[in-house]
Amino acid sequence: QVQLVESGGGSVQTGGSLGLSCAASRSTYKMAWFRQAPGKEREGVAVIYTSGGTTYYADSVKGRFTISRDNAKNTVYLQMNSLKPEDTAMYYCAADTNWGGGRWSATSLYNYWGQGTQVTVSS
Repeated sequence: QVQLVESGGGSVQTGGSLGLSCAASRSTYKMAWFRQAPGKEREGVAVIYTSGGTTYYADSVKGRFTISRDNAKNTVYLQMNSLKPEDTAMYYCAADTNWGGGRWSATSLYNYWGQGTQVTVSS
């Protein structure tokens, strides 16, 4: 079992910044951030692989968001800059302990999920 505890989020105006963190109870293969806006499907935002630190981002956030991790603390971070109203969503941390392959943004690859934290960007 892996527990994921998220923190951060909140409300900000367009162009502002917010940071999220997710602490896992143990090491995982990879950790990712997803988001889900009302009426929309959950979408992958960014992923980081524990070994090597490889990262991938959704096109919509490239150049604005940065995912990082502290392996010693089993914690992953998401720094969000230049926020836009369309970034408004519930953000979820996800962890894969099964060494799953395939497209990183597939929700089926992740077997543990955080409770979610709200990010609201006002215009």
